[in-house]
Amino acid sequence: MKGPLGFGMDDLLQETLQLQQKLADGLKLLPGVEDVDYGVTERQPVWRDGKVTLYRFVGGAAPSGQRPPLLIVYALVNRPYMVDLQDGRSLVQKLLAVGQDVYVLDWGYPDRSERFLTLEDYLLRFLDGAVDHLQAQHGGPPNLLGICQGGVFSLCYAALRPHKVRNLVTMVTPVDFHTPDNMLSHWARHVDVDLFVDTLGNIPADLMNASYLMLKPFRLNVQKYVGLVDILDDRQALEDFLRMEKWIFDSPDLAGEAFREFVKQFYQGNGLMHGGIRIGAEAVDLEKLRMPVLNIYAEQDHLVPPAASRALRGRTGSSDYTEVGFRGGHIGIYVSARAQREVPAAIHDWLSART
Repeated sequence: MKGPLGFGMDDLLQETLQLQQKLADGLKLLPGVEDVDYGVTERQPVWRDGKVTLYRFVGGAAPSGQRPPLLIVYALVNRPYMVDLQDGRSLVQKLLAVGQDVYVLDWGYPDRSERFLTLEDYLLRFLDGAVDHLQAQHGGPPNLLGICQGGVFSLCYAALRPHKVRNLVTMVTPVDFHTPDNMLSHWARHVDVDLFVDTLGNIPADLMNASYLMLKPFRLNVQKYVGLVDILDDRQALEDFLRMEKWIFDSPDLAGEAFREFVKQFYQGNGLMHGGIRIGAEAVDLEKLRMPVLNIYAEQDHLVPPAASRALRGRTGSSDYTEVGFRGGHIGIYVSARAQREVPAAIHDWLSART
């Protein structure tokens, strides 16, 4: 007999028995699950400056003057291998398969000796050095693919050094940091960032991760672990879950001075919208972006709301601006089955039309 909530004691008993079986199967399976890792594609270091390393993914087209290399610029707050998470869920793998020559800039793990690195160091020393290396190897400027904060870096770099960027692609990249639905920005705008950095030096990765998790506290701290019970007897699903968890919590600390500059100029000053962004002694002017620009956003992104990305339209000096939205969230746009079918193809087709 069903109760007022639509289930009865027999249903509860059956659910309990199934849960017990899942837990029992999980206890048998877990000890046999080996340590998981991310980064399915072989890569080779080709350039280095301190802890920053430029990697070339093996399997790309041979260097030539016919097709510029594609340099992926990721955020500082996570490791860049979300774009190469695992076999079948890899943006890099799909781009290599269609003939792109793909590189990624790995920022490394800053320690206390890097506390005073600035945005100028990251853009005009590390990123610029990697671009110079690629330009020397390939005989011309590379294409840039900037992701999240790496997209902000790519916008600024391309505006400061437009002759060094052939085509610019941005993914889930905030431009307007003050959209009403940007919860992370609402928090950052009220932080005394000077006191924060002067007290902590480098910003601990665990503190940043906690901030991101609290944007969706129930979903990211409770619901996903409750849902883990449903896959305890599925080795592949369990390994996928553990791989994602490992990537999430394998986060670098952030160099204190660069963090201070980024929060003040972008989150608090909203400088890409109002002007005032300075990288060292140089002012960033998005009107100097004259190269073709492809701006990709995720339609269900809670970290970079679509409106924050779409704000780029009309702010560049390019006559060739394309804007595309894809279904998915901030992470799903790299790894979901739909994204794997659609996003790499869109990037490749757009670049190929401009080679």
